[in-house]
Amino acid sequence: MIFEKEHELVRQLAKEFAENEIKPTAEEVDETGDFPMEIYQKMAKAGFLGIKIPKAYGGSGGDHRSYAIVMEELAKASGVSTIWISSPNSLQSTPILRDGTEEQKEQYLRPMVTGEKLFAFGLTEPGAGSDAGATQTTAVLEGDYYILNGRKCWITNGPFCDFAIVTAVTEKGKGTRGISTFIVEAKWEGFSHGAHEDKMGIRGTRTSDLIFENVKVPKENLLGKLGGGFKVMMNTLEAGRIGVAAQAVGVAQSALDEAIKYTKERVQFGKTLSKFQNTQFTIADMATKVEAARLLVHQAAQLKDNKQSPALLSSMAKYYAAEVANEVAYKALQLHGGYGFVKDYRIERIYRDARILSIYEGTSQVQQIVIAGNILK
Repeated sequence: MIFEKEHELVRQLAKEFAENEIKPTAEEVDETGDFPMEIYQKMAKAGFLGIKIPKAYGGSGGDHRSYAIVMEELAKASGVSTIWISSPNSLQSTPILRDGTEEQKEQYLRPMVTGEKLFAFGLTEPGAGSDAGATQTTAVLEGDYYILNGRKCWITNGPFCDFAIVTAVTEKGKGTRGISTFIVEAKWEGFSHGAHEDKMGIRGTRTSDLIFENVKVPKENLLGKLGGGFKVMMNTLEAGRIGVAAQAVGVAQSALDEAIKYTKERVQFGKTLSKFQNTQFTIADMATKVEAARLLVHQAAQLKDNKQSPALLSSMAKYYAAEVANEVAYKALQLHGGYGFVKDYRIERIYRDARILSIYEGTSQVQQIVIAGNILK
């Protein structure tokens, strides 16, 4: 893909970081489930934690194309590494930048960019997954505080977050218009987390429930308008899908690279697998789909950078790139045969990491609903 000079410089920086810092530890991170905090701090120093955050709040002030480039390059080395970048750049900073007060931006964005503090994004609940409007967590106003009660699940950074952006029902009977969003600090009494989930893939992040038992949230920690929380979160997810789609492209490219390498080396029936026409057709199909997904991601990012709504294209990019990542990882493992089923080969981890891409931040089926809704309205 042809990049402008500034984007090519970003790509080169990210590629070198991935090769030198991420790739050497990828298997160990997968095995232990722990991502090295020293690498996270190096991400902060490289400016990756605040790519899209304005310089006024300590960020790099970059655009969405730069963000997509970094996400893809790091995902090629390790899919899970990009979650540590997408969290501050997307789910956590977007709602504060878009709907937060100036005081909230100053207080919470700077420690996010430096890596000093970790945030979580609390939307999903045991009974409210794809149906996010079915939120049961409540926030009742009592004097100068909202009393927060409820539970969120599948929360990245849940076990050790310093802050969480959380949705709660502030007015019953109003459906999604009765949901508000709050910034909740983990140090407040009544805030706790559940057990860490032992996940199939992206094992280098910690995931748990967040539990709120009569947590006193100051009124000034309301994020956006009262009753506007559902819209805050949907707008956040809309922009966030570009990052997940870029992550998916990186995972898909990594699987493709492993397939190309292996089929050029593996000899069967007197010649390498790459000499068989069936293999060639499979590789050609994989490569074409990866490139198509990449172009779709950058088209969505370009729309966002041009201040145009990326709603349709971001869902298309997320849907298509996630499905392509799963398909390419599957075919790459199949080309490895039995060797692809053991941990000695990178494709085994890549295959497991790819599976989450069509699930989190809106399943592929949810993306189809969004796409159809935009086209048929």
